[in-house]
Amino acid sequence: MSRAALILALAAAPALAEPDAQALERLVKQDCGSCHGLTLRGGLGPDIRAQALGHYEAEGLMSVILDGVPGTAMPPWRPLLSEAEAAWIADYLLNGESE
Repeated sequence: MSRAALILALAAAPALAEPDAQALERLVKQDCGSCHGLTLRGGLGPDIRAQALGHYEAEGLMSVILDGVPGTAMPPWRPLLSEAEAAWIADYLLNGESE
């Protein structure tokens, strides 16, 4: 699935639907990885593996995912992701599933 198709599929998913774990895992590895490094150990953006994110609560990380970080290259994903999808990604990153 192309990046554009993946983003369109995520945006078109009903807000109340259960997050699509496979699509979100691809999003993390491809889209997040394009800035945070393909192994998520850092690149343009910082390391986003579990051990580097230990200072975040899930809700705070979800906010960063949805709203971005002003003044940095971290964009807001709120136009493309639901809160449930951002919560899934935050949990995925905080619990070391991305290692």
